[in-house]
Amino acid sequence: MPALWSPSSQLHGSSSGSVSSPLGKSVGSAQMALSPWSSSSLPCADRDSQDTAEWDSPSVTTDEDSDFEETSRRKVKKRAAKRPPRAAPVAKHRKKQEQSQIVPSGNGRNESVSPTNDLFEAVKAAKSCMQSLVDEWLETYKQDENAGFLELVNFFIRSCGCKSTVTPEMLKTMSNSEIIQHLTEQFNENSGDYPLTAPGPSWKKFPGSFCAFVKTLVFQCQYSLLYDGFPMDDLISLLIGLSDSQVRAFRHTSTLAAMKLMTSLVSVALQLSLHKDNNQRQYEAERNKGPEQRAPERLESLLEKRKEFQENQKEIEGMMNAIFRGVFVHRYRDILPEIRAICIEEIGCWMQSYSASFLNDGYLKYIGWTLHDKHKEVRLKCVKALEVLYSSQELSTRMELFTSRFKDRMVSMVMDREYEVAVEAIRLLTLILKNMEGVLTNADCEKIYSIVYISNRAMASAAGEFVYWKILYPECGAKAVSGRERRQGPQAQRTFICLLLAFLMESEHHNHAAYLVDSLWDCAGSYLKDWESLTSLLLQKDQNLDDVQERMLIEILVSSARQAAEGHPPVGRITGKKGLTAKERKLQAYDKMKLAEHLIPLLPQLLAKFSADAENVAPLLQLLSYFDLSIYSTQRLEKHLELLLQQLQEVVVKHVEPEVLEAAAHALYLLCKPEFTFFSKVDFARSQLVDLLTDRFQQELDDLMQSPFLDEDEVYSLTATLKRLSAFYNAHDLTRWEISEPCSQLLQKAVDTGEIPHQVILPALTLVYFSILWTVTHISESTSQKQLMGLKKRMVAFCELCQSCLSDVDPEIQEQAFVLLSDLLLIFSPQMIVGGRDFLRPLVFFPEATLQSELASFLMDHVFLQPGELGNGQSQEDHIQIELLHQRRRLLAGFCKLLLYGVLELDAASDVFKHYNKFYEDYGDIIKETLTRARQIDRCQCSRILLLSLKQLYTELMQEQGPQGLTELPAFMEMRDLARRFALSFGPQQLHNRDLVVMLHKEGIKFSLSELPPAGSSRELPNLAFLELLSEFSPRLFHQDKQLLLSYLEKCLQRISKAPSHPWGPVTTYYHSLHPTENTAEASPQGPPHSKKRRVEAPSRSQEEEPSSQEESLQLNSGPSTPTLTSTAVKRRQSLRPVGKRQKGRPGQVPELIYSQQCSDTQRLKMSSTQCFQIRCDPSGSGLGKQLTRLSLMEEDVEEELGLLDESYEEWQSEDKLLHSPSPSEPGVDLLDTTELNMEDF
Repeated sequence: MPALWSPSSQLHGSSSGSVSSPLGKSVGSAQMALSPWSSSSLPCADRDSQDTAEWDSPSVTTDEDSDFEETSRRKVKKRAAKRPPRAAPVAKHRKKQEQSQIVPSGNGRNESVSPTNDLFEAVKAAKSCMQSLVDEWLETYKQDENAGFLELVNFFIRSCGCKSTVTPEMLKTMSNSEIIQHLTEQFNENSGDYPLTAPGPSWKKFPGSFCAFVKTLVFQCQYSLLYDGFPMDDLISLLIGLSDSQVRAFRHTSTLAAMKLMTSLVSVALQLSLHKDNNQRQYEAERNKGPEQRAPERLESLLEKRKEFQENQKEIEGMMNAIFRGVFVHRYRDILPEIRAICIEEIGCWMQSYSASFLNDGYLKYIGWTLHDKHKEVRLKCVKALEVLYSSQELSTRMELFTSRFKDRMVSMVMDREYEVAVEAIRLLTLILKNMEGVLTNADCEKIYSIVYISNRAMASAAGEFVYWKILYPECGAKAVSGRERRQGPQAQRTFICLLLAFLMESEHHNHAAYLVDSLWDCAGSYLKDWESLTSLLLQKDQNLDDVQERMLIEILVSSARQAAEGHPPVGRITGKKGLTAKERKLQAYDKMKLAEHLIPLLPQLLAKFSADAENVAPLLQLLSYFDLSIYSTQRLEKHLELLLQQLQEVVVKHVEPEVLEAAAHALYLLCKPEFTFFSKVDFARSQLVDLLTDRFQQELDDLMQSPFLDEDEVYSLTATLKRLSAFYNAHDLTRWEISEPCSQLLQKAVDTGEIPHQVILPALTLVYFSILWTVTHISESTSQKQLMGLKKRMVAFCELCQSCLSDVDPEIQEQAFVLLSDLLLIFSPQMIVGGRDFLRPLVFFPEATLQSELASFLMDHVFLQPGELGNGQSQEDHIQIELLHQRRRLLAGFCKLLLYGVLELDAASDVFKHYNKFYEDYGDIIKETLTRARQIDRCQCSRILLLSLKQLYTELMQEQGPQGLTELPAFMEMRDLARRFALSFGPQQLHNRDLVVMLHKEGIKFSLSELPPAGSSRELPNLAFLELLSEFSPRLFHQDKQLLLSYLEKCLQRISKAPSHPWGPVTTYYHSLHPTENTAEASPQGPPHSKKRRVEAPSRSQEEEPSSQEESLQLNSGPSTPTLTSTAVKRRQSLRPVGKRQKGRPGQVPELIYSQQCSDTQRLKMSSTQCFQIRCDPSGSGLGKQLTRLSLMEEDVEEELGLLDESYEEWQSEDKLLHSPSPSEPGVDLLDTTELNMEDF
C-alpha cells in the first residue's frame, strides 16, 4: 500500500515525483501562482521541512477584526492582483456538453446566465434529506457535467457569503487564481457576517447542514465520481485557492469544507484499506489451494480487483495529500482562531479513524505545537483530540515520544486560566494515568491534588477523579464491571476510608472535608455513602484511630450525609446546574431515607462516645438537619428519640462552647415542630432543660447581687448559665420564663457600679437583645398602644445601656454593644413600617445626635486602624489577624447599613469615604457598595459628602503639619489618589453627572479661597493647596464648563486684596487642568476622534465621510471643527516663535489674566476664542442661554453671578464678531495660531 505523504517531506517541492496524482501537479502549480505564504498565515519559518522529531513550536499572533488582513505586516512580497499565473492549474478535461446560453447585456457585453442555485437554499433550510439532495445534484451532473459542476462551485461561493457567481465563461477562460481574484474584488466587505458566523435563527443550522452536505457528497460519490478526476480534483483545487484568500469569509468557509472533505476521504481510504486487506486474504487463500481445487479465473479476478483497489487508494491518497499540503499546513496557524480550531479538530478525527497512517509524530506535532495557542477554543480542541487518542491503551502506546515531549505542557494546563480547558486537561492526565503507567511523576500528580479544594466544581470533580484513580482505586480492590464499580466487601470499604483519611491529613486542609467529599462524589459516591462502614469505624472499640483521625472521619460522615440529603455542593463552590432532575430528586429522597434509617439508632451512641469533645459533638448534632424526622413516628423509633433527648441535655450541661450550644439548640428546634406526633414529648424535655437552667440562673444571680465579691468558680458558673440561656433564646421563645428583666437589672448595675465581670455582661447583653426581638414577633394589629409603648421603652432603655457600654474599657463589650445596637436601630428604623405595617409606627426610633457621634467615634477607633501584616495565612497568628479583620468588616458593614437605611445622617458617611483609598484592600468592596447606594439615594448630597471627606482630610493634615509644604508630603499624595478614585466613581456618564461635578468644583474653589493669610504676610492662602485635589475632577468636566470655571476662578482671585508676586503653584496646577490645551482629547473644537477604519481595497466614500451615530451623540455642539495639531502644524512652530517670545516666561507660568485686574478683552480673546466660538455657534440650543442656566450652580449670590455673566456675555459677543469677520491680514489662522501659542506657553 503506498504510504500517505509524510509531513516531514519537502512541502513546497517542485518535483512531480512527490505527487501521487495529477491533482498534485495542479496544486503545485497553483501554489506557484498564488502566494507561497498566505498573508493570513502566521509569519514563521516553514517547519514541515524539518525532521519529525523536531518539536519547536511556531509563534502565534493575535486575531484581528478585519475581513482583510493588512498586507503591510507580511514579510513576503505581495503578488500583483492582476498578474497572470506562471503555470495554470492542470485539471482533468471536461466532457464537452451543451454550452451555456449567452445573452447580450445592456452595456454591449455578453454575459452568461447561470441556473438558479437552489442547492444553497436547500442546504440553508436544512429541511430535506442530504442524501436525496446529493442524489438530485448527481442526476443534474450526469445530464450536464459543466452545469452540474458550476452549480457545485457556486454553492461553495454562496456559502462564503459572496453575492457574485461564477459563470461558464469564467470557468473556460480563467484560472482558479483569476476567478478568486475576481470574486475578491466583487466581495462586499461592509458586513463582517457570512453564513458560518451570521446571527439569527435562519443561519443557526447552516454550519451543520453544510458539513453534512460535504460528507454526504463524498459518501455518495465514493463508487463513481470520486475516482473520475473531474469534478473532485477541480473542486479541491478551488478550495485550496480559496483557503489562501485574504477574505476571511472565503478562507474560513473553504477551510471548513476542505477539512470535512478530508475527513470523508479518510473514511473512504480506511474502507479501501479494509477491502484491500480482505482481497489479499482471499487471494492468498485461493493460491494456497491445491492445483486441482485452484480456480485460475478467480485468481485473475482477485488480482484485477486488487489492482483496482490500489489505483483507487492512490487516487484518494493524492487528494488527501493535496488537501493536507495545500490547506492544513497553512491554516492550522491561521490568524483566525476558529480556523485553527477546525484544523485541530479534524486532524484528531483522522488520527482516531485512520491511526495506521495518521497517528505518528509527523502529524502529532501539529497538536503539540497548538497546545500553546493563546485562544481558549483552539487549546480546548487540542486537549479533546488528545483525550480520544489517550482513551485507547493501544493508541496511547504509540504516542510515547509525543508524551515525553509535551507532558510538561499538558501538566501545566491544569491551571489554565479558562476553567473549561483546565477541566479537560485534568481529564486528559487521568487517561494518561490509566493507560500509560509510570509516565506521570509524583511532582506532576501533586499539582493536581490541591485542585480538589478549588471553588470551581467542574475542576474539583475532575481532580477528584484523578485522585481516585491515582490513590484510592488501586488499593481498595474495586474493579470495573460493565461501567459500574463492584464493591469487594467490608475490607475494601475500610481500605478506601483509611486511604481517604491519609490523603486528607497529608493535604493539610483538615477543615475542608466537605469540599473533598464533593470532589469525589461523582466517581466514588458509592464508597462515601457507605455510612455503615463509617459508623462502624467510629464505634469500634479496638480501632487504631487517633483524635485527629476521628475528627476528620466525623467530618467526612457529616459531609457525605449533607451531600446526599441536599444534593448541592458546599458553600462557595460554583456549579453550573440550576436544579435537580426528577431522577436525581428521587435518588436524593431514597438516600435521605436510608441515611435516617441507619443513623437514627446510632446517633445517641455516637453522642455518648464523643460527648466530651466539643469539636466532634457539634458536627454530630448537625446530622439531624439531614434526617427525615418523620421516621421517628412512622417506624416507631421513639425509644431512640428519648435516648437522643437525654444525650442532648447532657451535652448542654457539659459544654459552654458557642458552636456546641448553637448546634444543640438548633437540633432541639428541628424536633420541636407541632406537626410531629412526638412534639409533646420533645416540648416536655425542652421545658425541663430550660427550667433547670433558669433555676440555676436565679440562684447564681441572687448570690451576685447580694455579695459584692465572687470567686472565679461562681463567675464561671453564672457566665456558663447565661451562655446556655442566650443560645437557646436565639432558637426558642423563652419569654414565659421571664429572665430578661433580671438580666436588665444586672446590666444596669454593671453600668452604674462597674463591679460586674465582663464575662457576665456579654451573654447578658445578647439575652436581653433576643428577648426584645421575640416580643416584636408577637406584635400584631390587635396589640394595644400600651404594649407598643412598653416595648419601645424597653428598647430605648437597652439602647442607652449599649451606648454606655461603648465607653467600656473591655473591647469585647464595646464591639458586642456596637453590633447589637446597630442591629436594633436598623430593626426599629423607618423601614419597619414598609409593606403595610403602619401599626408599628409608634415603635420607630431615631437616635439622638450624641448616639450618632459615639457610633462614628467607635468606628474610627476600632475599624480604621493601621493595617497590619497578615502574613501568608499559615501560622496561628495570621489566622487570628484574619478573624479580627472579619470582625472589623462586620462592624463597618453594620454602620454602613445604618447610613443607607436612614438611621444615621448621610453626611456621616464622610467618616467612611475618607478611608476609601487607604483601606481599599480591607474594606474597599464595602465602601464602594456604600458609595454606590448613597449615590442612588441622593446624587447631589453624595457629591457633597465626597467633597466633605476631602475637606476633612485636608484640614486634619494642615492642623498636624501646617500650611507650608503640604503638597510634598506623602499624606497629601494619598489624598490626591483618593480624589482620583472619587472622580472615577462618577463613571462614564459625563452628561448625567455634569451638574454634580460643576457644583463640586464651585464648592472646592470657595473652600480653597475661604481663609486669608495674616495681614502683612506674603505666604499663600492656607487652603490653596486644595485646588490640586480639585484638579483630579477636572477630566469629568465638559469643555464649556471648564471655561466658565476659569472665569469664576479669575473673579474670585481678583477679590483677593493682595496679589502674589509670582504665580501660586496650586493655582497653576488647577488652571492647567481646566485649560483646553491641556485636555485636547476633551476639547470640543477639535472634535471627537474618528474610529479606525479597516484596511480595504475599495473603501466607500460615504463611510469615510459620515461619522458614526455614537460619535455624533458624544458631540456637545456641531460647530466647525478646528484643524488638529498634526505634524504639519508642529513644523510651523518655528515661524510662530517670535510671536511667542513676547509672552515667554518660566515653565508652568500662568498668564497674567488670572491675577491682574487690568486684563484687556484682547488678551482674554487669545485665551478663549476657540471655545467661545463653539458656544456661540451651537445650533442645538446648548449655547449661551444654557450656559446662563448652568452657571447659576456656581454662585449663591445672585447679583454677583449676573454681573459675572454680563461681562462674559459682552466678551463672547465681541469675540463672536471678530470670529465672524476676520481681518484680511489673518484669514482663518487665529484658531490654529492660538492653539500653537498656548501649547508653547504651557
